[in-house]
Amino acid sequence: MKTVRETNSKFIKIRCPKCKNEQIMFGKSSSMVKCLVCAKPLAEPTGGKSRVKARILEVLE
Repeated sequence: MKTVRETNSKFIKIRCPKCKNEQIMFGKSSSMVKCLVCAKPLAEPTGGKSRVKARILEVLE
């Protein structure tokens, strides 16, 4: 029987400080996350959790 490991990684809902667009990103993204509307950088990878430069509205389970 195989055991399933639960992860600590979550999706987060963030809001762009420039244009107020809301979008969902992965908390441990391995690439730069930019706003889909104005292309402002919202998060950068650090090797683990992303460094978020926007307001976090909600952590999605």
